[in-house]
Amino acid sequence: MIVDCAIYQDGRRVEGAPDVTVALREARTERHSFLWLGLNAPTPEEFDKVSREFGLHPLAVEDALKAHQRPKLEVYDDSLFLVLKPVIYDAAADTVTTEELMVFLGDSFVVTVRHGEGTPLAAVRHRLEREPEVLRQGPTAVLYAISDAVVDHYIDVAGELQIDLEELETQVFAPEALDRRTAARIYTFKRQIVEFRRATVPLTDPMARLTHAALPFVDESARPFFRDVGDHLTRANESVEGLDRLLSDVLAAHLAQTGVRQNDDMRKISAWAAMAAIPTMVAGIYGMNFEHMPELESTWGYPVVLVLMGLAIAGLFRAFKRQGWL
Repeated sequence: MIVDCAIYQDGRRVEGAPDVTVALREARTERHSFLWLGLNAPTPEEFDKVSREFGLHPLAVEDALKAHQRPKLEVYDDSLFLVLKPVIYDAAADTVTTEELMVFLGDSFVVTVRHGEGTPLAAVRHRLEREPEVLRQGPTAVLYAISDAVVDHYIDVAGELQIDLEELETQVFAPEALDRRTAARIYTFKRQIVEFRRATVPLTDPMARLTHAALPFVDESARPFFRDVGDHLTRANESVEGLDRLLSDVLAAHLAQTGVRQNDDMRKISAWAAMAAIPTMVAGIYGMNFEHMPELESTWGYPVVLVLMGLAIAGLFRAFKRQGWL
């Protein structure tokens, strides 16, 4: 559905015609004007008229409708098509999810298509409307503001994940915190980092093209601004790579701790088994029911054997204790 449709003239929002066709004609007629049309998860029927009026390429239209795209930048005859993946961090559940945001840039128009409720479009539009000097730069300013908002949020989410990772490290290296659920939580965290990287890493090439290449419908004077977005994206990618490496180290440390704990358990089991073997052996010998065996006729034979077994067990216990097995 159409979320917002507005004409901006000299950087200020003006009342335009409710019909998209008329509004686009007005935007192209007036100087320093452009139309910004916002759509939220449109149906093929809703998007059909928009694609025909704005002359959008069928392949880009298909991508915008189906979503599930990687971040990319495509240049067509009548428009430029950018795919972004905003990242949403749920602090309560400690989870990271991605949504999709498509931007069509053309002659005196910007069409944004979002899939999901967490994209920053409303905030970007409101901020730009308070900065008419930026909106005077036309559709390029909208493309920059959206890209900047998405990438800046990457850095914020990376900071939140860093805090979560520090908490996870504390749990892993706590002496008493060898929990079976720790490995599952590390694996879940790893999946979140992978999801995060799918949003940030593929966006590097589109930002590089916006910074260095001469692209249609993009004002060349905006290159320094896209370079700044690219720098922020590099920071976000470095943060994600750092989180991934640290998480791998945490997982390795957890597995090492688990192995050490299992070795300790096996040594304790072996020590107790060795101590249990002495009375078992002696009892086995005296349980063979032979008639001629030593100490069978002795009054003190039974207690002496028990004392000897106790002394042998005590000696083994002391030796194992000294070696750290118990």
